[in-house]
Amino acid sequence: MRGNTSDQVEILSTLTPDQLVPADHPIRRIKAIVDRALAELDADFAAMYSRVGRPSIAPERLLKASLLIALYTVRSERQFCERLQYDMLFKWFLHMNIGDPAFDPTTFSKNRERLLDHEVAHRFFNAVRAEAERRQLLSDDHFTVDGTLLEAWASVKSVRPKDDNSAPPSGRNPEVDFHGQRRRNDTHQSTTDPEARLAKKNSGTAAKPSYAGHLLMENRNGLVVDAALTQADGYAERATALRLLQRRRSERPTSKRWTVGGDKGYDTKDFVAGCRALSVTPHITQHTTGRRSAIDDRTTRHVGYALSQKVRKRVEEVFGWKKTVGGGRKLRYIGQRRNEMWMLLTVSAYNLVRMANLEVLPG
Repeated sequence: MRGNTSDQVEILSTLTPDQLVPADHPIRRIKAIVDRALAELDADFAAMYSRVGRPSIAPERLLKASLLIALYTVRSERQFCERLQYDMLFKWFLHMNIGDPAFDPTTFSKNRERLLDHEVAHRFFNAVRAEAERRQLLSDDHFTVDGTLLEAWASVKSVRPKDDNSAPPSGRNPEVDFHGQRRRNDTHQSTTDPEARLAKKNSGTAAKPSYAGHLLMENRNGLVVDAALTQADGYAERATALRLLQRRRSERPTSKRWTVGGDKGYDTKDFVAGCRALSVTPHITQHTTGRRSAIDDRTTRHVGYALSQKVRKRVEEVFGWKKTVGGGRKLRYIGQRRNEMWMLLTVSAYNLVRMANLEVLPG
């Protein structure tokens, strides 16, 4: 029999957002980890705000909202707030009732500097990592480093000479002839994002305003244990990799020798010497074309070297997730600090997804 539609709405309802989210939904496992990590930061959040005055949006809610933006590939904060008005899963994740209105998108921008000044993204990333350590999901001695270029929120047409004080061309797509101009980072910069630098991955691509993203991954389960975003230059990958290793050493002091895998871009004398000074054995890919490798058979003959070379490729999965699902192929903010905060939040989201999946894997 054909059913009928009814325009009569329910006046009263006893439904809650929790009842509308399936019991076996993977977001439930992620939410449990997030709530435990945020509980550890409660004292830090309390110190960020005054005890008097009008209550603001809770920082826990802003962090959770940022995680949802990364997890569900939401294009912008404004689009997220529009979706929050009707998406029951989003309201449930943020501990909101069905009738609670969505907050204004300017809440993100008004609170961003406060979150940056108190390094909330770093603290939340560390809290998620500490949860992974409690669950014994991290390797203590085998790591992988890698870096990638992340396109800045600035077009190539915004790159102008530093000594050019004239007004930029008006219009959406001005007629500007760049042919014959050699643009270099020491003479040119973007008027949109002055901290971004022109960079390209290889000789076959165009140079664009970019930043460099760096990861330190543990090799047992492919979780990220540290991350950073720096200006893009020819030395950023190796210098930042050593800094991440040094930071990990200071956090986990031990006499045990570590190994670190990496691609052939890390096969330089300075990087190898820096690793050995940190009691880290460099299991990096040998550079066999054009110059002599900085490592020899004393390292490559061991079985562990072959294993590191195999596992190190998993770090590309993290960058792939960040650029596609996390929406990080083109950065969404202006300035290094803001983009580094977003990178830490998206990497935290990746770790949460990975940890939730590990809970249901057999064995």
